[in-house]
Amino acid sequence: MGLFSGNQMPVDGKTVLITGASEGMGRSAARLLAAQGANVIVVARNEARLVETVAEIKAAAKSSSQRFHYVPADVSVPNYAQAVIENALAWNGGKPIDIVWCVAGMSTPMLWVEETNDVAVGASRRNMDVNYWGAAEMAHTILREWLRPEAGPYKEPRHLIFTASVVALFPVAGYAPYTPTKWALRGLADTLTQEVLLYEKTNPVRVSMVFPGTILSPGFERETKTKPDVTIYLEKDDPQFTPDEVASKAIKSLQRGDHYVTVSTLGDVMRWSVLGGAPRNNWILDTLGAYLMSFLMFFILWWFHGEIKTWGKKHGHPSTYKRKL
Repeated sequence: MGLFSGNQMPVDGKTVLITGASEGMGRSAARLLAAQGANVIVVARNEARLVETVAEIKAAAKSSSQRFHYVPADVSVPNYAQAVIENALAWNGGKPIDIVWCVAGMSTPMLWVEETNDVAVGASRRNMDVNYWGAAEMAHTILREWLRPEAGPYKEPRHLIFTASVVALFPVAGYAPYTPTKWALRGLADTLTQEVLLYEKTNPVRVSMVFPGTILSPGFERETKTKPDVTIYLEKDDPQFTPDEVASKAIKSLQRGDHYVTVSTLGDVMRWSVLGGAPRNNWILDTLGAYLMSFLMFFILWWFHGEIKTWGKKHGHPSTYKRKL
């Protein structure tokens, strides 16, 4: 998407909101974007760590005129996002938030079938609440803010970024509570990528998704406590990165204009594997079909996205469409 073009995510002077920003990749991204001139709003549950984060990113700021703010919030609590966005807009003097990056997440590895129903299903629900619903609610709230008719017209796109995992491209035994949450998030991101095309004429929005692998963060230390030995064995050759390395690679890819952002060669290979890790019905036919579709999909998406854009131009802003719910 960003081939032969300039910076597709300029942040100097822009306002960026990041969830899960009190530690790990989110905290590193906040600091690196501040170093590029962004005004940054950090969101997480732990207020004490948020205070530390603001001090850290302020010290890394490009200039003394930049502004920083924190909002304590639990992304797993229903309807949390509306209060966060209202707080952020008030702090920003009513000016729009330019970029929202949903990083908050958790993982509870286990051999799912070996656990009791309460443990296995309970962990799955908790992972879904944080990883999927936490990002989905924020996405819905900020898109409602960006895409309302009164918010446009504007030329430079707003930017919504989801954070998934390479297991959303290729599953690994031991991540049953976690993997479905990231697959669901991937489906939401891809669907919204099409839906925002209806608003492109007046309210342009970019949607991207980051697929990190192993990050040597506090979250990794927590998940290791319950990670099955077989999962550790299967991941033994996976590349491991610090939060700073992952955040830096992701930001460079986003600024290049990438939609699916991977941060390692292994991640690229997983992204290229069109059928993912699902068993094939027929190895020969499915392999040939995947090869053919990797070529044809360019033309299919060009046509399909064109149909959506044409509809949007013909029928106007979606707020004028007849409601059916």
